[in-house]
Order: sequence, then C-alpha cells, then structure tokens
Amino acid sequence: MTKVTRQVAFITGSSRGIGRGIALALAEAGFDIALNARNETAELAATAREITDCGVKVACVTGDVGQIDAHEAMLDQVERDLGPLTTLVNNAGVSVFSRGDLLEVTEASYDHCQNVNAKAVFFLCQAFARRLLSRERTSDLEYSLVNISSSNAVAASIVRGEYCVSKTAASMTSKLFAARLAEDGIGVFDVQPGLIETDMSRLGKNSYQKRIDEDGLTLIRRLGQPEDIGRIVRTLVTGGLPYTAGQAISADGGLLLPRF
Repeated sequence: MTKVTRQVAFITGSSRGIGRGIALALAEAGFDIALNARNETAELAATAREITDCGVKVACVTGDVGQIDAHEAMLDQVERDLGPLTTLVNNAGVSVFSRGDLLEVTEASYDHCQNVNAKAVFFLCQAFARRLLSRERTSDLEYSLVNISSSNAVAASIVRGEYCVSKTAASMTSKLFAARLAEDGIGVFDVQPGLIETDMSRLGKNSYQKRIDEDGLTLIRRLGQPEDIGRIVRTLVTGGLPYTAGQAISADGGLLLPRF
C-alpha cells in the first residue's frame, strides 16, 4: 500500500472565486494543491502562480466534473503530480440558466444544476473515498472531504428553484458520506456559503449590500469574501473542529439566523 506523507488537496472549480480562496488558504497551511477548471485559462495559471509562491507544489487538472467518467482520470493525475490525496473539496458549481418563475423552470436548466451541483459531488466523493480506504493512512495527517453547498440548501429561493434542489442534494451527500466514513477517521463537512462576493453574485451585489446596510439582511454587515470560506475550510481540514461528523457550517454572516 502507498503511505501518505504530505497533505494533498484537490479543489474543484478553483481558478477563481470561492475555490481560489480555499486553495490559497490551504496552500498557506502547507498543503500541496491540485487546482481544477474546465479549461486552461489565464485565471487558472495566475492562481497556480500564487499557490507556488506559498512554497508548496501545485498541479492544474482541467476537466468538467460533470463528466462522471472523467473523475478517475482527474484523481489519477493529481496523484501522479503530487502524491496520494488526503483532502477533497467539492466546490465547483453552476447556477440556473435564468432566474424566473418556478413554474417556468426548464428540464435543461434543472439537469444542468443537478449534474454539476449534486451528481458530480456524490460520485467524486465516492471515488475519493474508495481511494482513501484502499491505502494505509497515518495518524500524522488529517483526511477530509468538504462539500461546498449553499445557504440555498436550507432557504428556498423560488426564482432559482432548481439550484436550491441541487444544493440540498449536495448537503445530504455530506451527511451520507459522514455516516459511512466516520469510523475510518475521515472527516466530512458541509460548508454553506451565503452572500459571497464572487462573479456569480456580481449582478446582485449592489442590491444585496443595500439590504445589508439598510435592513440588516446579514448580522455581520458586509458581503462575505472568498477568503472567509477559505479560512473556514482550512480550519476543518486541519482538524480544527474535532469530535464532529457531517457538520453543516453556515458561512452566511447570520443571514439565516432566526430573528424576531
């Protein structure tokens, strides 16, 4: 069996936004990092350079995680370039084709969200878990699986219902794999970001900020940043939340805290 000697993390959808924030946070913690994007882009190359500047190794794994039959090849590449994996962060995600009436959601938009946000997460968790269970693991390292779902795994948004359904499925995937892997010493977590300032939220940024400033939409009165999610994930995958299993972390600035 292969013995793991370093922390190696594969982070999907990590050329920009939340994925980039997570990759940088783990690199700063000493993890070797496998980045992922659908294609080779200037953003992917720039993030890879930033990771290298942290003094760790980096690999760029291009490919669409929605192609389930490509998962094994992706993981094989990570391990050829960096060594045995210890950590998976399922971050890649897509939004709806267009926001609108729930009664007008198309099958194509529904399938688009389900394929990347739910199905790909489940089967990449499965492929990763099989690898970890097939090899010797040591008490010197942490073994972790983190799924980045969304506040919409909990809160209904009727203008993008298909997205909500897919993120709820991703959240349940975390619970399922936590129940399966806890006895093997593999930590599984669900991080649920709220209003994070990324390309995906750019169109609604001003509206969200106004509601934060004027109506107290979030208790912490600012939009979240990718580096906030990065720090949370770093805490989880370095053993900073011991004696937990399948924990859901609401990284939303208090957005969903019940109030009256």
